[in-house]
Amino acid sequence: MSKIISPFKINYDAKHNAFPYQTQALNAIKDFPYAAIFHEQGLGKTKIAIDLLLYWLQKRDIDTVLIVTKKQLVANWLGEFAEHTFIHPKVLNTSKKDNFYVLNSPAKVVITNFETLSTDKVRISLFLKSRNVAIIIDESTKIKNPDSKLTKDFFDLRGLFKIRVIMTGTPVANRPYDIWSQIFFLDGGASLGSSFKEFKSNTDLANNLSQDNGARKDFENAVAQIWPKISGFSIRETKKTSGIVLPQKNYESIYVDFEPDQRKIYNKIVEEMFLEVSRNGNVYFDDESAILKRLLRLLQVTSSPTLVDDRYSKSSAKDNALEKLIQTIIGRNEKCIVWSSFIENVNRFAKKYSCYNPRKIHGSMSIDERTKSVDLFKNEPECKVLFATPQAAKEGLTLTVANNVIFYDRGFNLDDYLQAQDRIHRISQKKECFIYNLIVKDSVDEWIDVLLEAKQRAAFLAQGDITSQQYAKIADYGYGDIIRKILQENKELEND
Repeated sequence: MSKIISPFKINYDAKHNAFPYQTQALNAIKDFPYAAIFHEQGLGKTKIAIDLLLYWLQKRDIDTVLIVTKKQLVANWLGEFAEHTFIHPKVLNTSKKDNFYVLNSPAKVVITNFETLSTDKVRISLFLKSRNVAIIIDESTKIKNPDSKLTKDFFDLRGLFKIRVIMTGTPVANRPYDIWSQIFFLDGGASLGSSFKEFKSNTDLANNLSQDNGARKDFENAVAQIWPKISGFSIRETKKTSGIVLPQKNYESIYVDFEPDQRKIYNKIVEEMFLEVSRNGNVYFDDESAILKRLLRLLQVTSSPTLVDDRYSKSSAKDNALEKLIQTIIGRNEKCIVWSSFIENVNRFAKKYSCYNPRKIHGSMSIDERTKSVDLFKNEPECKVLFATPQAAKEGLTLTVANNVIFYDRGFNLDDYLQAQDRIHRISQKKECFIYNLIVKDSVDEWIDVLLEAKQRAAFLAQGDITSQQYAKIADYGYGDIIRKILQENKELEND
């Protein structure tokens, strides 16, 4: 016999049962004052969060739950509530008039984005003082930089929330010290200390670790201590530990040779870099941010020389390999996502491969345009390819209609790489998945490949995925040596 719900009473029932590991997560943190949900991407953290807030609204003294997410994910959250609950959340946006009514309504769930909470901080703080509010921060790496105004605004408000929960599948978004700010929002420095500067100095995956055994040992010890310090209020499952059986995920690196003129442009930039970062014949890496800006130019040339020289008229080294891959995938009657860090590439590919009715997503498109692209890619059989930048589409999207991703190029950010590939490797995926990385030989691509691997291994250690002993067996700090080799080889060629 079905339950009869009064029209004047909110129905806090969930429409669907959770997986066992999701229920275990809920039970582990439901009564905590603060907690972190660090389940690997693709394991349904949104379902855990929704069940958690349903519990709070029924069993704990909470009037309203505020969900903060990225702008492009607000629509996803509304869809998840429609799918899993009988609650209709209110939304805070850029309209101060609409926000006034939301903040003065009896809404049980309010969804907003990071920027709105920051810009409307004063009014939201008054709202928090007038009722008992819990917060769930989705994709909490958005506040990983403690020096940004956005993060400081969250720190200012943290004490006004009765319950605080953060969640992300990649808490170590790029380097181990990224986790400090997220945890500070929860506990005010109780577990990882109150000094970001000190924490960063101890957990920095620096370029000199390959040459300094003492620094390497100190780094490994500091990173290994992170998870034990936060595990009392943090939960994490990976696809291996959750008990969920997903199709196999296969990786393939496809190596190509430089186009001759492309190599000339590349070598010229390497020579300029050497002159900028060397003194007395030695290479110095004392300003990492400046180094990365210079390396970005090499990445652009390796990806497509037109990004730095619009007079370049020949193909990039990777273009033929990309075309063959796309043709092979479509020949298998499968869909694929092609990732590039550069909007110019996305637009170029969308035109070149128009015969496959592609869609595109990048940061210059409106949220509505991106949402439309996702819907068409999912639902139109003739739409075979999605071209996208990780920065605009790496999070919150389930794109399991495809089972192939191609990284035309990769940047230096680990989060971009992990999140982008796992758009297809998620709970609803039924097909075997393929991850293709296009790499130009003897280029910055090879350095990025080693660097991302080193970052991922350090993340495993910080997140408690592996032990110190396991890390010691797989750790590789060769990325520092590779970039030195790139610069020094160029100098040797110059001398010859």
